[in-house]
Amino acid sequence: MVPRILRLLALAITILALAPISANAAPPPQRIVAVGDLHGDYAAWIDIARAAGLIDSRGRWAGRKAVLVQLGDVTDRAPDSLKIIRHLQKLRGEASRAGGKVVVILGNHEAMNLLGDTRYTTPGEYAAFVDRDSASRREAAFEANRATIEAEYRRTTPAMTGSAIHAAWIKATPLGWVEHRIAWGPRGELGRWATGNPAVAKIGGTLFVHGGISAEYSKLPLDRINRLVATAMANSDDSPRSILTDPLGPLWYRGLVGRDPDAAAARGTTIVHPTPDEEITAVLMEYGAQRIVVGHTPILSGIAITSNGRLARVDTGNSRFYNGQLSYLEIVGDRMIPHAVTRNLSAPGRAP
Repeated sequence: MVPRILRLLALAITILALAPISANAAPPPQRIVAVGDLHGDYAAWIDIARAAGLIDSRGRWAGRKAVLVQLGDVTDRAPDSLKIIRHLQKLRGEASRAGGKVVVILGNHEAMNLLGDTRYTTPGEYAAFVDRDSASRREAAFEANRATIEAEYRRTTPAMTGSAIHAAWIKATPLGWVEHRIAWGPRGELGRWATGNPAVAKIGGTLFVHGGISAEYSKLPLDRINRLVATAMANSDDSPRSILTDPLGPLWYRGLVGRDPDAAAARGTTIVHPTPDEEITAVLMEYGAQRIVVGHTPILSGIAITSNGRLARVDTGNSRFYNGQLSYLEIVGDRMIPHAVTRNLSAPGRAP
């Protein structure tokens, strides 16, 4: 017969095996959702956020403890940049209260807006700022800068009259332009919002950056890179040596995804240029990370995971400007899971 003490021990082991997992057990892996460049397409953003389970039908945070990382370039190319920004700002507070998090990475187009480079800003983006005082505000801006504006026009057309210059400037300056410039200035609301967004973030074993991290910048700690970017944004630094305009800097660098002629020119011919795989290896080793996720360089067919799972490219041309494959990348533990999303899940005019 089995001794009584052994029978009792076997019973205890069985009970232990059937007992609920204790509070000290390892928590489930964190869920991260990475979304690439949106470029002013609010409907595309809503389709993606709903498909990823981040928002409910009313646009409220539904992601629980998930972390949303948006890789920058919310602005330009399509009209609804401001709507996306406002929604991300709202979700940041809602996610925090639910135990989740919203991280928006600084993109080169946000920096361009702050620096006054509006080559890609659309009429709809200006129109989003229009109010009943916009016409008088625009007129006041002309009067305050009349001498400078007239001098600039007369550089090319010396005989141009004051009234002709006024008419030409008004035609070239849409309503909402003044408000847009104020909001995006270094001290404006959106300028300060963009300045507060990190250029690089490390979450768990994953690095997130809009363009890429070059070998040159990987010599700096991440917090140092972010401080340099924030300082340059606060000072509206668009000089050739600025980190905001540097082809090797985190907002513009494309060398991790392929040949980058601008970066090659910046490096010159006096050094040996690393291959993308060599550079990815060096960057990940420097920061103790397992992978890096980038936007900036569109790949319209969908998310690409390359370099033996160490690099994920998530700019899939979400905006209708590109009309690429809507997508998001899900990271759970060590798994990266690309997701394709059907466009127009939201009925026109009904997006929250």
